[in-house]
Amino acid sequence: MTQTLLLTKLRALLAARDELHIAELASQLGPEDWGALAPALDPDEIVVLIHSLPADVVQDLLSKLSPYQAAAALGVLARSHAATLLEEMAPDDATDAIEALPRAVADQILIQMDPADAEELRKLLAYPSDTAGGLMTPAFVSIAPTLRTEQALAALRRVAEEPETLTYVYVLDDDDRLLGVLPLHRLALSPEDRPVHLVMTTDLVKVRPDDQAIAVARLLRDRHLLAVPVVAEDDRMLGIVTFDDASELLEAELESDYLRQAGTDAEAMERRNPVQVAGLRLPWLLGTMGIELCAGMVISHFDAVLQRVILLASFMPVISAVSGNVGLQSAAIVVRGLDTGHVALARWRDQLGKELKTTLLMAAICGSVLGAVGAFWSGHPPFGLVIGVAMTCSMLTAGLMGTIIPMFSKRVGFDPATTAGPFETAFQDVVGFAVFLWLASLLEPLLT
Repeated sequence: MTQTLLLTKLRALLAARDELHIAELASQLGPEDWGALAPALDPDEIVVLIHSLPADVVQDLLSKLSPYQAAAALGVLARSHAATLLEEMAPDDATDAIEALPRAVADQILIQMDPADAEELRKLLAYPSDTAGGLMTPAFVSIAPTLRTEQALAALRRVAEEPETLTYVYVLDDDDRLLGVLPLHRLALSPEDRPVHLVMTTDLVKVRPDDQAIAVARLLRDRHLLAVPVVAEDDRMLGIVTFDDASELLEAELESDYLRQAGTDAEAMERRNPVQVAGLRLPWLLGTMGIELCAGMVISHFDAVLQRVILLASFMPVISAVSGNVGLQSAAIVVRGLDTGHVALARWRDQLGKELKTTLLMAAICGSVLGAVGAFWSGHPPFGLVIGVAMTCSMLTAGLMGTIIPMFSKRVGFDPATTAGPFETAFQDVVGFAVFLWLASLLEPLLT
């Protein structure tokens, strides 16, 4: 059954509050299914699900929701029920949900929780959400350096269900200071009587709780790590940031980048009123309008040519659309590179040179193809030459603007993701139409 059909069937059962068949359907679903279905449900539907499903399935369900969805559902449950569910969730997920609740509701739920679990959440809530401390989970596995590997493996078997990840085992001293780390496969393959401190890795990658969460996420990605320890100034271990949480953050950042390129900021769309959202988007749209008016003036200047060679107008949308896509691709690559550190302003010439070479190759191919179409359609080879050259120049301009504008915006302090899309498309329209119609005016006697 497709996800669409599953969602339709699930919603029908939820509307009928048919708990028996809801539980029957849920028994056929796995975590991946909930990952696709849960975000599409309304808070009221999620509450019905919570009342209809066993605790372990509810845990999977809540972990797939955004913090705001989870908070909306938990906020209407009985406080004791919400407290029980939070105790079963991963600490970092529970913290995100609690943080999204109104303060008074969150305090009421925390009072109902087990004191140790509540205190753990309060410690995590003390860190800003955009830091490593706000992203970390305290659910990790630690062992003493004096244990032998067989003893360490026996200890791990006893707690296998508790931590969020068992990929790494952390070696701590009596004061919880981080001494080393052991990948699980190394521990399992080491001789049984070997002391842990002889097989652990002491060349550690670690972060501080006040480090920016996005920087930690990039570190995990770039170093190909599945988790990174978070330590205090005295190396006392506080928790770990896992790759799954980091990847969610990077995906959210990428989605936000693309939204901002279209002139819509994700946070603004969710939390600000229409007047505030319009205030964010309007300046860039007005700037784009001004540049596009220049394109209109170019077209008006060559109006006589267009009237005499009307077929020219048929190719203008094609040139504009293809060039616009090239520019947006270039802008997306640069914006993403600036965010991840793969594009540096100090090496702007390298990025510009690489993008121009790439765009020149694509422009030559697309210009040749469209020129051949134009020559065949019109029956005049010079017409194809005009179309082909115009397409090539327009694509080169788009690639150039898509590379330069984000880097210039970053240099002067503007958000490159916000400025790149609107200005790139406007500039390439002006240049593309100008070259196109100028060539057409020069070669007009040969076009008819």
